Amino acid sequence: MAERNPYEVLGVSRQASDGEIKRAFRKLARQYHPDRNQGDAGAEAKFKEVQAAYDAIGTSEARREFDQQEQMRHMFGGGGRGRGGPSMNFGGMGGGGLDDLLGQMFGGGGMGGMPRQPPRQNPRQQPKAATINVGLDITMAQAEEGGEFTFSYKRFKRQGTSMETKRTTLKLRLDAGVVHGTTKTLKGQGHDHPEGERGDVVVTVRIDAGEAYRWEGDQLVQEVPVPYSVMMLGGKVGVQLLSGKTGNLSVDAMTQVGDRRRMAKAGYNGGDLTLEFVLAEPEELSKAQRKALEDLGSTGL
Repeated sequence: MAERNPYEVLGVSRQASDGEIKRAFRKLARQYHPDRNQGDAGAEAKFKEVQAAYDAIGTSEARREFDQQEQMRHMFGGGGRGRGGPSMNFGGMGGGGLDDLLGQMFGGGGMGGMPRQPPRQNPRQQPKAATINVGLDITMAQAEEGGEFTFSYKRFKRQGTSMETKRTTLKLRLDAGVVHGTTKTLKGQGHDHPEGERGDVVVTVRIDAGEAYRWEGDQLVQEVPVPYSVMMLGGKVGVQLLSGKTGNLSVDAMTQVGDRRRMAKAGYNGGDLTLEFVLAEPEELSKAQRKALEDLGSTGL
């Protein structure tokens, strides 16, 4: 069976911040941990899959390496994952063979699943290598301040009649208050093309908002755990905002999991913050709590 994509295993998007990936891993690891599922072979297999997925993309360095290797594999239709990366020799190829190779690898046919470019109508038009997509992970403090940030990636570089992989390091300047998901295109900084123009690099800014938060587009969402009794009867719960301020938040009776409340100017860079109510999940129950839940169960709740 083919190995599943680690983003899919953890249930996160490719634009997720490092904090979101860590939080998703911890939730799934706790759910399928062998200590909580003794004798369950399916849960044990799932736990191992979740752990392997986190090993692949759980740190910025590992994630960058995985993304780069995945793009390389796409270019070759599913090749190996060696760290050194592939190299090729196109000397002596001619006619349709070289054209097919270039169409698959450098004309937009394989990098990141992009469709192959149509045949060139203008014979003077130079072919261009496919785009490299790179994620730049920064903290919220760095995003608010802006500045110059260094990142690296792998690209194909022409060496005589061969193409070899080379790690390239560049610097990118970001304005203060840059928005999560912002993309910057660096023209001509990507792959060499054997007979045409170098490709571009597209950098996607990913802001790590921290453990309690996630991004939906450029909107910051904070999960607020609420006990079941407070959800049903109403009351107050403690919450710590992005600014570090803490306070009590009123919860209406019959609040449902997933209900939201917008707080103006409480989010990133003075924007709004979306609070999302989730059910608080205690690790253990006291005897009194268990008895209360059993009584609730007998009434249909």
